[in-house]
Amino acid sequence: MANYTNMELLKFLLFEVHPMNSLFNYERFAHLNEEQAWMMIESAKLLADQEMAPFFREMDETPVKYDGKGNVQTHPALKKIISAAAEQGWIGGSALFEHGGMQLPEMIFGTAHHLFQAANNSIQGYLGLSTGAAGLITSFGSIDQLEKFVPKIYSGEWQGTMALTEPQAGSSLTDITTSARLINNNEYSIRGQKIFISGGQHEACSNFIHLTLARIEGAPAGIKGISLFIIPKFRPAADGSLEYNDVYCAGDFQKMGQRGYATTHLSFGDNNNCIGYLVGEPNKGLSYMFQMMNGARISVGLCAASVAMAAFQCSLQYCKERPQGRLPSEKDPTKPPVNIIQHADIQRMLLTQKAIAEGSIALGIECNKLYDLSHACNKEERANYLLLLEILTPIIKAYPSEQGSRSAALAIQTLGGYGFTTDFPVQQHYRDLKIMSLYEGTTGIQAIDLLGRKVLMENGKALQLLADEINKTISAANSYNELKSEAEILNNELSRIAWILKHYTPYALEGNMEKYLADATVFLEMMSYTVIGWQWLKMALKASEKLKMTGMAPNQKSFYEGKIHTCQFFFKYEMPHASACATTLLTDSTLTSVSNFELFD
Repeated sequence: MANYTNMELLKFLLFEVHPMNSLFNYERFAHLNEEQAWMMIESAKLLADQEMAPFFREMDETPVKYDGKGNVQTHPALKKIISAAAEQGWIGGSALFEHGGMQLPEMIFGTAHHLFQAANNSIQGYLGLSTGAAGLITSFGSIDQLEKFVPKIYSGEWQGTMALTEPQAGSSLTDITTSARLINNNEYSIRGQKIFISGGQHEACSNFIHLTLARIEGAPAGIKGISLFIIPKFRPAADGSLEYNDVYCAGDFQKMGQRGYATTHLSFGDNNNCIGYLVGEPNKGLSYMFQMMNGARISVGLCAASVAMAAFQCSLQYCKERPQGRLPSEKDPTKPPVNIIQHADIQRMLLTQKAIAEGSIALGIECNKLYDLSHACNKEERANYLLLLEILTPIIKAYPSEQGSRSAALAIQTLGGYGFTTDFPVQQHYRDLKIMSLYEGTTGIQAIDLLGRKVLMENGKALQLLADEINKTISAANSYNELKSEAEILNNELSRIAWILKHYTPYALEGNMEKYLADATVFLEMMSYTVIGWQWLKMALKASEKLKMTGMAPNQKSFYEGKIHTCQFFFKYEMPHASACATTLLTDSTLTSVSNFELFD
């Protein structure tokens, strides 16, 4: 079995580039130290090695299956895996002590989930959804709701889900029609359909707690009339027993990838006997749900990065072992072939994969640290950390999802014809990755969120805070001759972003949002290259600092030199894409907001 991640990279990112130790100075995380943190991550790696990675291929070859009677059959090992993960704290471990958790930083918890995602991305989704659903209940639910539902979710006995999408509405939550009629207190009769419900009703858990968006009768139209409900498959009865709650699984979608991960169609209230429990206040459901959605967006981005990393590790191992051809300078056909990693074009493809996967993981860990700081620090500091997290969220969701697919395609390419066969896992990584650009809002939705909301929020404060952080890295990098060129390029890209916004902001100010947002996806792509370039400069900066030390082991020296080399590669081969995006954005012709649809015929 090939490696699916790089533990040395994770230690570098967690303790040197984005030093986790600073978190342990806060009261919320003062019960932890560096040694304990790394032991937990190593324990998660062992769980991934023993219980998840062995079933990666099996779950693809024997996918989840709907039995036609309301049940989804999953891989036989799933129940045991969920139970083992729950027992080790990888469902509820990030929750507060008083909620039954271990009060772990997301830097630890999210890194463990990276390991699960890289080992077998079909499994991690079940765990992550339960974490998010329970977190919503603890944040906005009543004490009674917390006590009834959260402990069973954290134990792995019950599965949490998020139920948003409807057949007629898709991503447009404004148009959902699932209805809620008041019965008494906070109990409502629910009727409606939800589709694409990840982790929906399956055999590995005994009950399902669906965090569901619906409209209370008489609520305002649009998103202002959406409420959040807890809708269990089996509801608690007065005597403590469970009774069927009229939540029927009408099917499971068979997918291109992630075939071990249930994706269901749920029907609520076919027999007028489905009860939902209102969470928080009426008509505030979407604002509540955004807590889970934003967490899920970061998780999906990190999952894409993790799968790209697994594909890269597989292709790297293959290229080190596969002899084929000779270098152009070798004219003697009797000389033995060289391993293909010696060929320049193979190195280009490997370095592209490395740049994408490692840069994306670095950004994911940066986001997790911002989340931790925003929950641990005082109110004055919290606002800035939250703003930074807000503006980085669409980027961590979109860049790994889009570029991760490109990276996995290169993994196939490095293997040549073998990459296209089922003998090697890279074709599965490629298929599994595609869904990441669709989950939790497509790339187009992330782009509109970035340019239409995050860039404009608080008069551009979030963007300014990000620019300030990038400028700190640029300033520090200018102290090292080997990084001055990259620092200058990154500074130029920041200036280019400011120029683009100067060009586009007048459209927003005059209310011409169609023009302002028409090429939002191109802007997101440009911003993403800049932000990943920032992450690579941070890694190269720390590597340069370390290389000043004496007495370093040769393998450690190569590790740090590899970070500088890949940073330089990113700025030479990848960063120029940002300039191309800018050229598109500054061209005044409008080609994507036409009204003559016959042009597409």
